[in-house]
Amino acid sequence: MSESREFCPRCGDAVAERREPLPGDPGGRDALLCDDCYFEDFDLVDAPDRIEVLVCSGCGAVRRGESWRDVGARDYTDVAVDEVAERLGVHVDAEEVEWGVEPEQVDENAIRMHCRFSGVVRGTLRSAEVTVPVKISRGTCDRCGRIAGGYYAGIVQIRADERDLTPEERAEALTIAESYVAKQEADGDREAFITEVKETDDGPDVKLSSNRLAQNVATRITDRLGGSFESYPTLVTEDGDGNEVYRVTFAVRLPRYAEGEILDPEDGGGPVLVTSVSGRLQGVRLATGKAYTSEFEDAEAPDATRLGTRDDAAETTVVTVEDENAIQVLDPTTYEAKTVPNPEFVDDDADTVLAFEHGGTVHLVPEA
Repeated sequence: MSESREFCPRCGDAVAERREPLPGDPGGRDALLCDDCYFEDFDLVDAPDRIEVLVCSGCGAVRRGESWRDVGARDYTDVAVDEVAERLGVHVDAEEVEWGVEPEQVDENAIRMHCRFSGVVRGTLRSAEVTVPVKISRGTCDRCGRIAGGYYAGIVQIRADERDLTPEERAEALTIAESYVAKQEADGDREAFITEVKETDDGPDVKLSSNRLAQNVATRITDRLGGSFESYPTLVTEDGDGNEVYRVTFAVRLPRYAEGEILDPEDGGGPVLVTSVSGRLQGVRLATGKAYTSEFEDAEAPDATRLGTRDDAAETTVVTVEDENAIQVLDPTTYEAKTVPNPEFVDDDADTVLAFEHGGTVHLVPEA
C-alpha cells in the first residue's frame, strides 16, 4: 500500500504533511514549496533603494503624494524614521515581527537608516538588516506659500460704535481670533491661518485664509464682547470652473459703551458704572450700589451721557459715616469735605474710598 505524500513543485522532494490552511493564510504555489526552496528566494524585508523626503522649510510639513501633512516631528531624523516606517514592507508570512532602526547622520540633508528586522517564518526565526539612504529636500508647502504671498479671503474689522476701542478690547479681540485659528490648526486644518493683523487708529483689521474662518472669528468676538457684525462681499475673481470668488469683509461693531465706563442714563437714577455689555447693558448705580439693567435688549441702544471711566476715580479719605444713607468724604479735586450718598458697596469701617468728580458732584465708585 503506497503512502500519500505531498511534493515540492520546484525540486520534487517530499514535504511534510501540512495542516489545512486557515482563512487569510498565504496561498498559491509558494505555499507548496519545501522550506529549502521557499527560503531560496525569500526576503523578509522589502525596502526601497533610497527615500527622498520633501520637507517644508517654513512649517516642517512633509509632502506625501499630492498633499502636505503636519507630522509633529522634533527634527528631520524623526521625519526620516517615520518615512522609512511608512515605506518598508515585511513579508506577509512573517509572524512575531520585531524591528529597530539606528539613524546615521551623514550631513545636514542625508541620513542613513540602518534597520534590523526579525520574524518567525514557517517556525524558523529569520532576521534581516537593510540600510536605506534618506535625502532631505526642502521646499515650501501650499500653506506657507500663501502666507508668504499675503493671501487672504476674509477680513474681520474690529471697531466700536461711536467710540474708540479700549486697549483691553483690542487685546481680547485679537486673543479670541488667534486662539480660535490656533485650535483649527491643531485640529488638522492646514488651510486655517492669519495672514496679517493691521493696526489702525479705529481698530485692528485681521486678514484670514477663508471667509468661513473670518465669519467664525467675528461670531466669537461678538459672543464674548457683545455687539454685532455685518458682512460685505467683494467679487475678486473666478475659479477654474467659472465660479465667482468673493472676498468678504466682516465689520464687527462692539457696543456703544464699554465695561468700566461711567454713564448717566438720564432716567433719574443717577450715574452707572458699566459692568457688562454682553446682551443688555448692565452696571451698578453709584448712588445706591444697586444693580442696573438697561430696558433695551440691544446693548448699543440706550442713550446716555458719558461722564468718565473707573480709571478716572481716585482714592480719597472718608471723613465720617453720617448714617446708612450718607457719608462724608474729601472731594478728590478740591479736598473739601462733602456729603454724598452712601452706596451698598462701601464698607462701614472703610477709611478710604474711590471717588469720581464730575461737574462739581462727587460720586463713589466700587473697587475693581
